[in-house]
Amino acid sequence: MKKRILSILCSMSVLCTAAIISSTNVNAAEEKIVDGSALTMEESSTGYSAPSVARGEYLMTGDCTISKAGLTRVYAYASTTANKEVNYIATIVYVEEYIEEEDAWGQVDWWMEKTNNDYFLSTAKTVKVERGHYYRVRANHLAGDQYPYDETASFTDGILLP
Repeated sequence: MKKRILSILCSMSVLCTAAIISSTNVNAAEEKIVDGSALTMEESSTGYSAPSVARGEYLMTGDCTISKAGLTRVYAYASTTANKEVNYIATIVYVEEYIEEEDAWGQVDWWMEKTNNDYFLSTAKTVKVERGHYYRVRANHLAGDQYPYDETASFTDGILLP
């Protein structure tokens, strides 16, 4: 009797494992990536800039986030951090919509925030959008004491507003 119960439990665990693996493979195969951003069903997404060796002397990190903020709104956030206090620091934020017919991202809104004599800058905005589309945030991050400034970029995955 013990062997039979043990056999049934082992069979069920193998079956569950196979089901989980096959559904994971299906989800990975269905995920579409457009210009580096995956089209997801997530509530939010965060993107980070490239490793620090690619940025230069002043710029440390840049990141951006998009999240659902209601039926027809997304919340977009971006920040730029310098290695030390710099004369100029700026973040340019783009909210983009996936255009299925073109298989590309199109700009919905953008803004720029800048400051002087600081080491950190963040900016956020709620943007009105249409339902039934994917949206992402892309940001350019700049920092330095004189032009040309160190620059990097970050972008999120696309989130669906159903």
